[in-house]
Amino acid sequence: MPSVILDRSRKKRLEQGHPWIFKSEIASVEGEPAAGELVQVLNHQGRFLAAGYYNPASQITVRVVSYEPIEQMDQAFFAERFRQCLSHRERFVQGENAYRLVYGEADFLPGLIVDRFADVLVIQLLTLGMDRCRDEIVSALVEVVNPTGIYERSDVSVRELEGLEQRKGPLYGECPRHVTVTENGLKIKVDIVEGQKTGYFFDQRENRASIKPLMTGWGKRSGITLQEIEADGQKKRVPVNKSGKEVTFPFWDGATVLECFSHTGSFTLHACQYGAKKVTCLDISQHAIDSARENVELNGFQERVEFVVDDAFAYLRNQVKGLEEREQRARADQKVDTSKPLTAGGGRSWDVVILDPPAFAKTKSAVKGACRGYKDINLHGMKLVNEGGYLVTASCSYHMRPDLFLETIQEAAQDAGKVLRLVEWRAAGKDHPQILGVQEGHYLKFAIFEVRSKLKI
Repeated sequence: MPSVILDRSRKKRLEQGHPWIFKSEIASVEGEPAAGELVQVLNHQGRFLAAGYYNPASQITVRVVSYEPIEQMDQAFFAERFRQCLSHRERFVQGENAYRLVYGEADFLPGLIVDRFADVLVIQLLTLGMDRCRDEIVSALVEVVNPTGIYERSDVSVRELEGLEQRKGPLYGECPRHVTVTENGLKIKVDIVEGQKTGYFFDQRENRASIKPLMTGWGKRSGITLQEIEADGQKKRVPVNKSGKEVTFPFWDGATVLECFSHTGSFTLHACQYGAKKVTCLDISQHAIDSARENVELNGFQERVEFVVDDAFAYLRNQVKGLEEREQRARADQKVDTSKPLTAGGGRSWDVVILDPPAFAKTKSAVKGACRGYKDINLHGMKLVNEGGYLVTASCSYHMRPDLFLETIQEAAQDAGKVLRLVEWRAAGKDHPQILGVQEGHYLKFAIFEVRSKLKI
């Protein structure tokens, strides 16, 4: 087997568990490995360190697949790895029929993503080494999982860095465009052909469930209390408003919620399931809102959800301008004709505002602009949270490090005159494990803040 000999003065990242070997770390190559072929990785003294696949056209020249010598990445190799992946998911994602089955480097299969949607698998082959093993991967998945269909969604630009064209289409069996799966007791219809990435984002599963405590406990603010009354000779506790009338709306104690960047409406669904009174579901994409609407109707929540197709940045700013204009009217010394509409429009606020945007920083050079974007949406988002309500915010940009993300939100809070109390801090779910020493795996930041105004503390 050809060998890649590492430079004597390199950092010991490989020994610390990182599976990437960059071109700059390589002192020499022995033999003539073909692109995508397995090589053994040796230190400068000739000691074996790992085996990985080779691509001289990529800055990540070797991606490690084993710390023991292996001869080939054949069906048997992949089948054994897939059994390990399945065992992990069956332990930590119990009772679900959809999850990330293979998570690249974290499952010791760099360049390969496999998402399970009930009996259909969707795969992404992101590197030349994995692309060369397409047939072996499909055969091994059939052997281990026995799906009804396998669909490829390798229509991502990162393949071009490996000298590969984007591609998509069925690889095995029957692959319907839409598959209905379950998550946390909810039904979700997934578009595996045209949906983003592989059709759905599993990494927020546990985070979506974590909003449950935020969704109830708001009735008292509206003057609704539980009182004991006697009816038909029996005493029972019922919600009663300020006028002493019984409230019959079943979600009287629920929160008002705004979800921005909704995609398929996953946070909207969870908010409704956990008792929200009213949810505003917003995305700039009509296709995304159509998908969200289908999922809302699929779960019977349509009476509590309104849908908005708009740019989240513009929508948040417009609502804030409306609130500020209302405050100005309230402070005005002379009488104001309140029958006239607000010039800015907007002016709404919510008990809970959820911000789950796409990655703003896909490269290191984009971090500065990303900080401005995150500050903007969080600044306006927290201004729209009712006093003592909650801001739920996330970032999936790896280059936006956790400390920088929190610092950016803190700057937004300072400018907004708010004090934030962090009540929850989370990362990606258990089907997205992280290898210690691989910082690239620590991409998702998720936080829940209580929002208070400085002048009201």
